[in-house]
Amino acid sequence: QRMGLNVGVVQHAITDRVGHITLNRPDHMNAVTTEVARQLERALRELSADPAVAAIVIRGAGKNFCAGGDVAEVERLRSVGPESLRTLFDAFRRACDLIATVDVPVVAAVEGVAMAGGFELMQAADIVLVSDDAKIADSHINFGMIPGGGSTQRLPGLVGRQVALGLLLSGDRLSGQVAVRLGLAYRSFAPADFDSGVNDFVTKLADRDRAAVAKIKKLVGGTDPQSLAEGLDDELAAVVAHITSRGVQEFRRVGTSS
Repeated sequence: QRMGLNVGVVQHAITDRVGHITLNRPDHMNAVTTEVARQLERALRELSADPAVAAIVIRGAGKNFCAGGDVAEVERLRSVGPESLRTLFDAFRRACDLIATVDVPVVAAVEGVAMAGGFELMQAADIVLVSDDAKIADSHINFGMIPGGGSTQRLPGLVGRQVALGLLLSGDRLSGQVAVRLGLAYRSFAPADFDSGVNDFVTKLADRDRAAVAKIKKLVGGTDPQSLAEGLDDELAAVVAHITSRGVQEFRRVGTSS
């Protein structure tokens, strides 16, 4: 085992050819700040560049994956101006976009809450493993917000336009088992089996030929990179304009999630 950066809001280490990244703001359900996004990108770059690493798994501390963007930080940046607000979304986008370009598979291990930006980080991962009782949703609409981390662009490719719009416009909450049925995750585990299930899966993944894995990942690809980039540009511009025009304090929860 080799330890990496284990202070701060994102921690990482290497164990048996697996790179482990942990979002480490458990008291805030691992909500994303600019610094979280930057450290996540840095950890992904370091681990994927290490020849000793054959797979990467991203988890959240405190039995939650990620509750989305940090509301206090969004409001602070909005009060400074649109360009400051963009820094958060730009940093998160760089981290999410990086996942598709690294050679090794990146697995999101999702338990507890995965809402808004946490749901979008799930979508950016190569493979998603979930706990049966995970709470998964693009909850932006429940607060009069719009996605800014990729949901409008990645989600239709994963589940189709009909289901994507249903999820984005309703804010409906999904369990891990439903996420698997919709194609948002590969496998779901009972809560008691989650840790061992994730460990067994990523250990097996890391034992595969690294070069072959890299080639398969590249061949499978995904959405056309250019069209995805253009769509993400549009989404980022829209979310910054939306928040700037009203202010976070004006957004309120509307209705309830199922």
